[in-house]
Amino acid sequence: MNILAAETFILEKLKNELPTNLYYHSFNHVIDVLNAAIQYAEMEKISENDTLLLKTAALFHDSGFTIQSDGHEELGCDIAKKFLPQFDYNESDIHIICGMIMATKIPQKPNNILEKIICDADLDYLGRDDFWEIGYNLYKELEAFGILTNENDWNRLQLKFLSTHHYFTQSAKALRKDKKEAHTKKIRDIVEIYT
Repeated sequence: MNILAAETFILEKLKNELPTNLYYHSFNHVIDVLNAAIQYAEMEKISENDTLLLKTAALFHDSGFTIQSDGHEELGCDIAKKFLPQFDYNESDIHIICGMIMATKIPQKPNNILEKIICDADLDYLGRDDFWEIGYNLYKELEAFGILTNENDWNRLQLKFLSTHHYFTQSAKALRKDKKEAHTKKIRDIVEIYT
């Protein structure tokens, strides 16, 4: 696997082809997920080969947004299947990578440790200090797509999502669970004020 060449290729594609109104599903989000995935792979003691597959999945997981938002996970798998063989990824590697990409689809349903790690990495921000800033980017994106029109609806949507979300790996639970619960409580307080 030539991950450096695959990384160069997909990052260039994302830079050039992601729509500008993707304030959340952006180039920065992909880098954020990649870094979180690497951190969790180390904490979960994932093998070097599996870590390469995980890193590749993180890099490609939102590449489908270069085509459209609906069904972007499936489209991301199509992109992986089309281009990864050029970088010496075999059919088995690509199958594992596509499993990880598909696991990030909401509601998340990971089937193995690599899929659990990418799911936790994809929503790592829920339990971090930059939660409010990143969340606001998601609000702006949903507003741009006409899905939300005001912050009250956004706060209710966030509360519903946070109340049902859970981290899958012991690493993410240890690192992010408490802060995520604090964010959930704060949003619940905000929602209660405006209802």
